[in-house]
Amino acid sequence: MPTEIKMPQLGESVTEGTIGRWLKRPGEHVEKYEPLLEVTTDKVDTEVPAPEAGVLRSIAVPEGQTVKVGTLLAVLDSEGNGVAAPAPAATPAPAAAHDAATAPGAQGFVSPVVARLAAEHNLDRARVAGTGQGGRITKQDVLKYIEARATAAPAAPAPAVPPPAPVQATPAPAAAPAASAPATIPDDAEIIPVSSMRRSIAEHMVVSRRTAPHVTTVFELDVSRIAAHRERRKADFARQGVKLTFTPYFVQAAVAALQAVPMVNGSYSEQGIVLNRRINVGVAVALDEGLIVPVLRDADEKNLLGLARAVNDLAERARTRRLKPDETRDGTFTITNHGVSGSLFATPIINQPQAAIMGIGAIQKRAVVISQGGVDAIAIRPMCYVSLTIDHRLLDGASADAFLQVVKTAIEGFEE
Repeated sequence: MPTEIKMPQLGESVTEGTIGRWLKRPGEHVEKYEPLLEVTTDKVDTEVPAPEAGVLRSIAVPEGQTVKVGTLLAVLDSEGNGVAAPAPAATPAPAAAHDAATAPGAQGFVSPVVARLAAEHNLDRARVAGTGQGGRITKQDVLKYIEARATAAPAAPAPAVPPPAPVQATPAPAAAPAASAPATIPDDAEIIPVSSMRRSIAEHMVVSRRTAPHVTTVFELDVSRIAAHRERRKADFARQGVKLTFTPYFVQAAVAALQAVPMVNGSYSEQGIVLNRRINVGVAVALDEGLIVPVLRDADEKNLLGLARAVNDLAERARTRRLKPDETRDGTFTITNHGVSGSLFATPIINQPQAAIMGIGAIQKRAVVISQGGVDAIAIRPMCYVSLTIDHRLLDGASADAFLQVVKTAIEGFEE
C-alpha cells in the first residue's frame, strides 16, 4: 500500500518548510529510516527519513519550494506491495531559487542548506569534496570540512559567551505584523526580501509586546568570584573537552533564582497561571540571519561542568544549523547575553509564553566603593548589569527584584 510522505511539524511554532534537496529520486529504493530529503525551516535544517522501506514512487514538491506543514511531499511504495512505474519528476523549482542556491564558480547544484552553511562559514565550495549522488556536496560534507579546518588551524579564543541579542520568541503562530514601510519608497532604495526566520521573529516580537505588559528591572553585579574561579578552572575544563565561559555561571544562578521564585518559571493563561515543574532554560544564540533559542532541559539537574558542556554543544550546533527540532521547544525561561557586543544593559522582549527573560550586560572593570572592616574604600572590580524583563500580568516588581537578588547573591557569593 502506498505511504504518503508529508511535511512534518518541525517545531511548535513552525508552520512551513522549504525543500532543500531530495536525497532519492523516483524509482530508487530506500531503507526504513534512511533520509529521503532535506527540509529547511526558520529554526532548523533537518533530514526527513523514510517511515518504511520501499521504492519512491513520486515526488510532489520540487527542491526550493516552500509549503505548509501537512502538505504531501512524496509517495512511497512500501516493500512487498509492488512497485508502480516511476512518476515524472516534479517540475523544477523556479530559476530564482536555483540561482540562490548555486553561487558562481560552484561545481553543480547544491541545496539551500549547503549554500547557506558555506556562506556562513566563508567556504570555497570548490575545496569541499562531495560524497552525494553525482558528486554533489552534502550538508555532512560541509560540516566535516568545517570541523577539519577548525582542527587544522584553531581560531583565536571566542568571546566568553555566544553572541545573542534580544531573544527570538516562540509562541503559537500569529498573524503577520502590520507593515511599517514608509508611504513612499525612494527610487534609489534597495528592498531586501524578508527571510522566513526574520518574518517569524517579527511576528513573535510583535505578538509578545501586544500580549504582555513588559517591565524591566536592572541590578549591578560584582563578578569577581566567578571571574577568579573561571581563570583558575578553565584549564581543567579544557582537559575534559569543555570551554568554560561565563554563561554556565549565570545559568546556574538563574536556576537558583527560579527555584526561589517559582512564579518566574510560569506563564499566564486564561485558564490560570501555569507553574512549570521542569526548569528548561533557553540560551539565545545569534545567527547571521536571525536568532534562535536552543533549550537546555532540566538545567537544575546539571552541575557547572554539565551546564558548560550543554551550553557549548547547543550553541555550536545552532550556529551550524544542526539542532534537532525538539531542541528549541518547551523552554520555561530564557537568558540572552547581549553584553558580548559591548551593550551594558538592555530590555529584551519576553519569549512568549514564558513569564520573563534575563539579559546579561558586558563585563567591565569599574571603580566601585567597597566596605573593608567597616571602612569604605575604592576598588577596581569586574562589574556587569543584569536585567530581568517580566510579564506584568503575573509578576510584579517585587518578584522581579527578589529573583535578581538571588542571582546577585549566587554570583557575588559563588563557592565551588
